[in-house]
Amino acid sequence: MKWFKRKNSSKVEADMSFVDHLEALRKHIIRSVIAIVVVAISIFIYRDWVMDHIIAAPISPDFFSYRAFCKLSEWLHLGNTLCLPPLEISMQSTTFGGQFITSISLALIGGIIVAFPYIFWELWLFIKPGLTEKEIKSTRFIIFWVSFFFFSGALFGYFVLGPFTFNFLGNFKIGTKNMIVNIPTFTDYIENLTNLILGCGIAFELPVISVVLTKIGIITPRFLIKYRRHAIVIILVLAAFITPSPDWISQLIVFIPLMFLYELSIFLSKKYLPKDD
Repeated sequence: MKWFKRKNSSKVEADMSFVDHLEALRKHIIRSVIAIVVVAISIFIYRDWVMDHIIAAPISPDFFSYRAFCKLSEWLHLGNTLCLPPLEISMQSTTFGGQFITSISLALIGGIIVAFPYIFWELWLFIKPGLTEKEIKSTRFIIFWVSFFFFSGALFGYFVLGPFTFNFLGNFKIGTKNMIVNIPTFTDYIENLTNLILGCGIAFELPVISVVLTKIGIITPRFLIKYRRHAIVIILVLAAFITPSPDWISQLIVFIPLMFLYELSIFLSKKYLPKDD
C-alpha cells in the first residue's frame, strides 16, 4: 500500500501545474532564506571575532599567506620575489551608520557563503522531480562536487588572490612626494573581498559545468579542444575582471588555476561523454 502511494505521488508530482511548481519553489526559497538568516545572525553576534580573525586577516602583516608565499619563494630559489611587503593601512567609515549597515551586509554575505551547500541542495530538490532515473543516477554526488569546487575557489580567493590584490593596491603610490595617502573605506574593502571570494568560487565551477553540458549534449571534448585558444583569451579577460588590481602577477595567479580547471574540464568531458558520441 505504501509503495502504491509513492508511485501515485510521483505521478501526481510529474503532473504538477505551473502554480504547484511555483508553490514548491517558494518553499525551497523560504527554507534557503531561513538557513542564510540563521548563519547571518550567528555571524552578526560574533562580528568582532569574525572581523578580527577572518575579514581583516588578509590585510594583516602576520597573515598566514604572507609567510607561506615567502617560504615558497625561498624554496623555488626566487629570492624575495613572492615576499610581499607589510601592509599597514587603516580603514574609515564615512557615515554614522556605516559600520552597522556594513556589518549586516557582511553577515548576509557570510550566510550565503556558509549555507551554499544547503542552498544548492534545496535547488537540487526542486529540479530533481523533473529528471529521469538515468539523469539522477548520472548526477550522484553533485552537491558534494559543486560545494567542493565553490569552496576551493573561495579559499583560493581568500588565501591567495586576496593578499596579492590588497598588498598591491594598498602599497601602490603615484608621485614621489607621498602627498596622497590610501585610506579606503570599510565598505570598499568588504566589496573587494566579496568579489574575490564569490568570483573565484563561481569561476571554479567550470569542471562541474562542463560535465553537465557534456551529459546533456551541448558540448564535447572535441569542442573544448578546438576552442582552447579562444578559452585562453576568455580566461585572461575573466582573470582581469576578478582581480581588482591591474598588476600582471595577480592576473597570472588567477589565470593558472583557471587554465588548469579548463584542462580538467576537457578530461572530465571525455570521461562522461555519452557512449553514442
